[in-house]
Amino acid sequence: MEVRHPVHPEHMLMFDTEELRRHFLVEGLFVAGEAKLVYCFYDRLIVGGVCPVGPLTLAVDPQVIGAEYLLERRELGVINIGGPGRVEADGASYDMASSEGLYVGMGTRDLRFASNDPVRPAKFYLNSAPAHARLPTVKIALADAEPVTMGDIATSNRRTIRKYIHPGGAKSCQLVMGMTMLETGSVWNTMPVHTHQRRMEAYLYFNMPTDAVVFHLMGEPDETRHLVVRDGEVVLSPSWSIHSGAGIGSYTFIWGMAGENQNFADMDHVPMACLR
Repeated sequence: MEVRHPVHPEHMLMFDTEELRRHFLVEGLFVAGEAKLVYCFYDRLIVGGVCPVGPLTLAVDPQVIGAEYLLERRELGVINIGGPGRVEADGASYDMASSEGLYVGMGTRDLRFASNDPVRPAKFYLNSAPAHARLPTVKIALADAEPVTMGDIATSNRRTIRKYIHPGGAKSCQLVMGMTMLETGSVWNTMPVHTHQRRMEAYLYFNMPTDAVVFHLMGEPDETRHLVVRDGEVVLSPSWSIHSGAGIGSYTFIWGMAGENQNFADMDHVPMACLR
């Protein structure tokens, strides 16, 4: 498991492109036959990718998390962005089509992943946060994630937001997770921008052609920087940073949050005149 340490916003101002990418961008998350996990000290969120060819059991180094197994004191959110597959949690099996999600409660010891077709493997995206109570493991179908459409074609940000793990859906201790899909002709996400000092966020960008990119905007509102992000890559966004982006075409992203609360509307909006 890779470990990412936190960065002070004043420290970030001294980073060149390579340093920005090393601290805030997660690349190569989905490798056939492998599982990759990244532990970040922003609210101790773990992001990961599991791309099974044959059956794959998820195991972690106890030295990193100070626990015998991953979910001894944690909860887990899973969304499949690849071909159909299956997740087994302590013997219970959950079929997972593309865009379906799963909340796995604290105390689940045995986690196994499989693809229905190794030629078109599943790609399981994982977010894990510390938990204080054991809640039921719940599968979330795409139809269960109520859609909310926002934005306008005229401003190139027409998009549909679906909440998977949140107080009104699959319950969790602190993890919040969902998916935003941009319509054809729309390229902007989360503009006008905001921060939320009480939570960090991670963005997984996908559904992009191999030669497409998203320019992800980050940094404090009056000291912005950007990352060039490609399909299947994740941006780790500290609480002090904006998190917005524009692509050269439409795309989809999964957002995951951890921190002080689960209130989706808890945002510190930034006036456009203050953005630099």
